[in-house]
Amino acid sequence: MNLTIVGLGAIGGSFAMSLMNKGNHRIIGIDIDEQTIDYALKEQIIHEGMTVPEEGLKEADVIMLTLYPSQIAPFVEQYRSYFKQGVVLTDVTGVKTSIIKETSRVLPDHADFIFAHPMRGSEKKGIAGASADKFKGANALITPLPQNKEENLIRIEQLYRDAGFSTLTRVTSEKHDEQVAYVSQLMHALSVSVVNSSQASDDTLLFAGNSFQELTRIADINDSLWSELFLNNKGALLQSIISFEAELETFKQAIEADDEEALKDFLIRARDQRRDWY
Repeated sequence: MNLTIVGLGAIGGSFAMSLMNKGNHRIIGIDIDEQTIDYALKEQIIHEGMTVPEEGLKEADVIMLTLYPSQIAPFVEQYRSYFKQGVVLTDVTGVKTSIIKETSRVLPDHADFIFAHPMRGSEKKGIAGASADKFKGANALITPLPQNKEENLIRIEQLYRDAGFSTLTRVTSEKHDEQVAYVSQLMHALSVSVVNSSQASDDTLLFAGNSFQELTRIADINDSLWSELFLNNKGALLQSIISFEAELETFKQAIEADDEEALKDFLIRARDQRRDWY
């Protein structure tokens, strides 16, 4: 199968590395950065690479777009005349409803777009953040549309399994955005808010332990990408923030009232839920 990966950053590069190890995919890499292509070819991450998309798209059985949310629909619209009959496209973006709406308007009839989201991100930008085992044991979400062909859904799911993913779940785009707002976007919002707190100082690390380091890890963030993700999922993210604020207010009130029993109940509920999850 000819797989064209558009964007050889941390995610696209990791897909290329992991799928090269399988040996049953011919991988074409497309990236605007010539040094990235040179590096990918030198390290045998891809079979063929180019900075101009047209030729790499013509040959593709599957096109994986590892682009920012705002780039997906414009790319499809600009290069759709180069998609061959029956081509399957897929993405890796962390929001779905708005991207599906925009992309469906410009997708040609002879192509099928399987929207997907690998739940294994990276703070690192570029191919330097890629690794062959990044997706080992990871989860991925597939958001099928009524017009998707079942064989194409299976094809993309198999591609993910070949890359190392262990759990693939089909969900609606609405459910995807609602849950990702909570499990991912809210976590990033909390992390950057902690780092930006007025309490932060030059002495912070003298007092910080592992919990601070772990919580703030994802504050090392790609601002261009995450601002798009936040704004494209505005409604669901705001609801997650409101729900979190309500829980934090409950915690705050227990502290203010010296209510040890209410505080214990709050902590026990969280502890039990965490243990149930993991």
